[in-house]
Amino acid sequence: MSDSYLTITPLGGMGEIGLNCQLWKTREGMIMVDCGLMFPSDEHLGIDVVIPDFRMVREEKEQLSAIVLTHGHEDHIGALPWIVDDVRGVRIYGSPFTLALVEHRLREHDLLDAVELVPVLAYSSISLIGLTIHFFPVSHSIPQGYALCVESPVGRIVHSGDFKIEDEPLFLPGTDIASFGTFAGTGVRLLLSDSTNANLEGHSLGERVVRESLSSIFSEAPGRIVITLFSSNIQRIQEVFDLAKEYGKTVLISGKSLATNIDMARELGIAHLPPNLFHANNGIPDFPPEKLVILVTGAQGEPLSALSRMVYGGHRFLSVIPGDTVVMSSRIIPGNTRTIIRLINELYHLGAQVVYERARTIHASGHGQREELEAMLYATAPDLFVPIHGEYQHLVKHADIARACGVQDDHIIQLENGQSLTLFTDSYSLGPVEKCGGILVDGKGVGDVDDVILRERRILAGEGTVVVTVVCDAKSRALLAGPDIRSRGFAFSAGEQGMADLVLVAREEFENAKHCREVEEIEERMRLAVRRYVRRTLGRDPMIVSVVKALAV
Repeated sequence: MSDSYLTITPLGGMGEIGLNCQLWKTREGMIMVDCGLMFPSDEHLGIDVVIPDFRMVREEKEQLSAIVLTHGHEDHIGALPWIVDDVRGVRIYGSPFTLALVEHRLREHDLLDAVELVPVLAYSSISLIGLTIHFFPVSHSIPQGYALCVESPVGRIVHSGDFKIEDEPLFLPGTDIASFGTFAGTGVRLLLSDSTNANLEGHSLGERVVRESLSSIFSEAPGRIVITLFSSNIQRIQEVFDLAKEYGKTVLISGKSLATNIDMARELGIAHLPPNLFHANNGIPDFPPEKLVILVTGAQGEPLSALSRMVYGGHRFLSVIPGDTVVMSSRIIPGNTRTIIRLINELYHLGAQVVYERARTIHASGHGQREELEAMLYATAPDLFVPIHGEYQHLVKHADIARACGVQDDHIIQLENGQSLTLFTDSYSLGPVEKCGGILVDGKGVGDVDDVILRERRILAGEGTVVVTVVCDAKSRALLAGPDIRSRGFAFSAGEQGMADLVLVAREEFENAKHCREVEEIEERMRLAVRRYVRRTLGRDPMIVSVVKALAV
């Protein structure tokens, strides 16, 4: 039809690792593709997670008919608890394992009854808002990941999901690149493709290489082997159990998310593990150290994870002992580097040997590198190309790869979060960039913390705080008590005389300002006066809080 269109608007994933979420809209309605969160960086002091700005969804929630998920990583499903209550009744489509993870997450938030979970199998299809969506399996670091191959009124669209290409995947079916070529025919209208490793040349490592490296560690380790990995990496978990059986060792697990995901994978037939597992909370089996493999959470040095508690003394049953070989079988998520380096140093201090990615091949990324991205481009031969899922440098590098693969320069589109791309039958248009930053979640507060509060937290962390309090008569403004000076995280190096001078500064400014009509104005003048004094005499800039209590006497 002449008025057919498809509008794709990313709410995240364009310029950061995480927050992957897109809105797809046609004349028949709207769907959401993925709904991910982002973990906070060092600058997000006290923040739990970052989620997409869902204003566009809420404004048109009557149009939203479904949420389609490519796979079950947190950066693709983790934000669901913050939107499903607003779109009750919506259907969520995904692979069985993806939906098992979603079900667990929504049950934790008491939101499972808000939506309908609809599992879809590899190579199956669904019809939504005038689109026919085919689910093509892809290799990734989590089971049952999908690419979306979509037939639309304005042409064929491919959304790669997170993918890599393995010649001999340990777990089938892997990424069948030929099937993408078959779907594309003479070429697709638009390819949206994973850019995470676009800055890396060559081909990503296969999981078989990791298994061989782990096998050598199992054969060489003199004592216990402690392995930490992402709890969603069922393939790697299966390898650990297989190698333990091969080398006559027993696996002990510690970590709630590990136990939960193992149970899910076993129930779905994805993993073939012993029916009864040893769990640290149920007691430590009496085996010689060289016969024990301990599989734990804590790949990113999370403070409450099993590995961190083993290292810093918070685990009730386990601790790191001399002779342990600790294998950190995961990549370092940006922002966690310092935490993990500190953890590795402490492991060595405790007498353990540490094996991590830089020292040995014990992790393979789930994201394709240049050769694999080229293979996807050649297989689909897109008219239009949009790099997705990555920091801005990754998007730019992926655009360069597409250009080298023959995509016309003016057909490579680098979308911004909040910017729409509308496809028509024989043309396309770009919308303006709408404000669409991540929303900070702090406990039960969603969006309460802004840049001002984060800046205040950074000042508190770096400089401390000084609180100045006075009590006065509400009517005459006569000083009744104070100024009282209290500080936290701030060392007043000027001694008693300096503190006395600071009290005098606050008192003088109160006397000068007490004629002000509003108490808040007096507080602000006192705050500025104390700040000027501290900066001038100490060269420090703590947060100054001024409080005036006006009492009716």
